Amino acid sequence: MFLYLSKLLPLFFYPLGLACVSLLVALVTLWKRPRTAAIAIALALTLLLFSSNAWVSHYLVRSLEWQNIPSAQIPNAEAIVVLGGATKSAFPPRPTVDLSESGDRVIYAAQLYRQKKAPIIILSGGRIDWRGSGSPESADMANVLTSIGIPSEAIVEEPDSLNTYQNAVNVRKILESRGIRQVLLVTSAMHMPRSLKIFQRQGINAIPTPTDFLISERELEELGNTPKAAILNLLPDTANLNQSTSALKEYLGTFIYRLRGWL
Repeated sequence: MFLYLSKLLPLFFYPLGLACVSLLVALVTLWKRPRTAAIAIALALTLLLFSSNAWVSHYLVRSLEWQNIPSAQIPNAEAIVVLGGATKSAFPPRPTVDLSESGDRVIYAAQLYRQKKAPIIILSGGRIDWRGSGSPESADMANVLTSIGIPSEAIVEEPDSLNTYQNAVNVRKILESRGIRQVLLVTSAMHMPRSLKIFQRQGINAIPTPTDFLISERELEELGNTPKAAILNLLPDTANLNQSTSALKEYLGTFIYRLRGWL
């Protein structure tokens, strides 16, 4: 039940969901309480305009992504741990497993392995039943890795985790059983601050190795490099709204996980 509520209830705290709630309030109160309706409409408009412009979204994302920028030389470790959320199962018309928007996690893990940064790759991720059936995410990631030449004997699957806390708990058991003391933790840069704290709380010596950066130094510079760019980047855009929502999701997740004592 907690898992279901943790995915459902926060939707009403994100800009689009909260704007929809405000518009519903406006619709209900429009005739009898026009002042309340006007305030609700203004709130919805402010939320959408504020969260869908590039200035807000870029800096929100940067505040998370740039917390764990790796050094120029990533150290060697005993294993590479990759968190799920990077694949789409091979349901028709897909000919095989597809990488999702976070698919850089899988590719980066393969690159680290080929650079001999660690001898094994631990893939952690299950599949939530009410989000569709199919293979666990760990199996899908293993499918992609073996298809690009990573040997199957170098891959360890952890198929039971349904959230980041479970990733850390289940991976810790694997590490203890194999006597592994230090790992490279691979996940999206925006997801890394929360993930790293959870893994460290489990006593895992995890070196942050983020990938899938959405915001670069160049993209920040381009926000206001000309007066026209500065104005155009204030205009609403669905990509910016999605980025703002993803960043707020991480902040909300950190707050909830802290309340539960998970980090």
